[in-house]
Amino acid sequence: MAHTVAGVTLGLTQPVNIEHPKISFAAKEIDAVEWKGDILAVGVTEKDMTKDENSKFQNSVLKKLDGLLGGLLAEVLSEEDFTGKAGQTAVLRLPGLGSKRVGLIGLGLAASSPAAFRGLGEAVAAAAKTAQANSVAVVLASSEGLSNESKLSTASSIASGTVLGIHEDNRYKSESKKPQLKSVDILGLGTGPELEKKLKYAEDISSAIIFGRELVNSPANVLTPAALAAEASKIASLYKDVLSANILTAEQCKELKMGSYLGVAAASANPPYFIHLCYKPPSGPIKAKLALVGKGLTFDSGGYNIKTGPGCSIELMKTDMGGSAAVLGAAKALGQIKPPGVEVHFIVASCENMISGTGMRPGDIITASNGKTIEVNNTDAEGRLTLADALVYACNQGVEKIVDLATLTGACIIALGPSIAGVFTPSDDLAKEVFEASEISGEKFWRMPLEESYWESMKSGVADMVNTGGRQGGAITAALFLKQFVDEKVQWMHIDLAGPVWNDKKRVATGFGVSTLVEWVLKNSSK
Repeated sequence: MAHTVAGVTLGLTQPVNIEHPKISFAAKEIDAVEWKGDILAVGVTEKDMTKDENSKFQNSVLKKLDGLLGGLLAEVLSEEDFTGKAGQTAVLRLPGLGSKRVGLIGLGLAASSPAAFRGLGEAVAAAAKTAQANSVAVVLASSEGLSNESKLSTASSIASGTVLGIHEDNRYKSESKKPQLKSVDILGLGTGPELEKKLKYAEDISSAIIFGRELVNSPANVLTPAALAAEASKIASLYKDVLSANILTAEQCKELKMGSYLGVAAASANPPYFIHLCYKPPSGPIKAKLALVGKGLTFDSGGYNIKTGPGCSIELMKTDMGGSAAVLGAAKALGQIKPPGVEVHFIVASCENMISGTGMRPGDIITASNGKTIEVNNTDAEGRLTLADALVYACNQGVEKIVDLATLTGACIIALGPSIAGVFTPSDDLAKEVFEASEISGEKFWRMPLEESYWESMKSGVADMVNTGGRQGGAITAALFLKQFVDEKVQWMHIDLAGPVWNDKKRVATGFGVSTLVEWVLKNSSK
């Protein structure tokens, strides 16, 4: 991943090339008590845990397990105070079953969302890591009443959660343990080619999310703009039957008059690279043309308006390319899935925002590729300057719809917290499409207003606009700024993922956005 000056990175750091563990998934219709392996994991709701007057389980799966164990299961769970609440896990080693251990994983009052079943998969992965298990089976205590469609999506979510839960990014650690998990059997949710296809899809999406996570986790001394461009080219060559790559240098961007993007890039010793991948299906007519645009700041110092003081998070500014990670992760997944009937452009204006004598100063006026002029009143509102030229470029590809993703504002984190992305769009139809996609992916989005009256604060006395307004409504004024660079005939959405791009508790990237983008593209394909 590292692209370097004279072959050496700052700090001499090279990521270790780690093979991701391959987990084999299988759907089986066998009785849970007959399954043989390391851990039998049972997803239980609080309702499943209810007992009759004789302190016996009423749920048929738990009743059968408890019967075989001579009432030990009920006894131990009672001692452990396990009630089936979301987040509770009890892994017990009890003799008398085909499995070495029984794991009960709480799903809360009820579980029906993809996020809940992905959480089940993650809990299964955590239990497998702790027990160093090779083989695991997952069964729901209550799966009767689930429609065929629900069974497919539940199995897929469990598989995704397991793969993502097992994943640990150890590329920058001197020592690391390899996870032991090799096989996961999903019991009681059906069998057959349709389900196998869904499990394969879950694996494709999960590997793309992991790819996105690892891009964001990579430090700026390793993941330079050149390295990000190389990763994009690698995806295109891996799936060259459907993907092509066009990487533009600073000189080529100058010819396209991308003054806004190049203004941001001007201070860095690492040159900028403008990334354009294009997906075209292997055959058949194209019915929809889409663009995914991702902010690609591999490091953001803030420029002359340097990030200082508590809460500025300068040490996390390697994450400022989280939008591009989502876009390139989606490209990787779509290269594997190969949906028909849709052409997709993946666009990233990649660079660093640094400080030097050649850099952009506060008060400078820069000119974007659509001719609009911008007075830079804050060099730390740089992401929107790079996106301006990327959006103009995207519109010039003849697309009908654009979704851009960016770690754009701290204001959006203040408004929506760390796990919800803000959505801004003038198009109700596009909002409906993306929110339907997010229901399948389980990622959280919230639509925010594009309040036109706030544009007043973005007016300049000497140029067409300034690049940032006051502190109030900062995420809204940022979105209104981007709107100036989108053709009115194109449906456009801006997603501010500054919050959910990073898991502060685990200190790692989340891979947010990949899954929803892929679902949205599939909705627009002729599948």
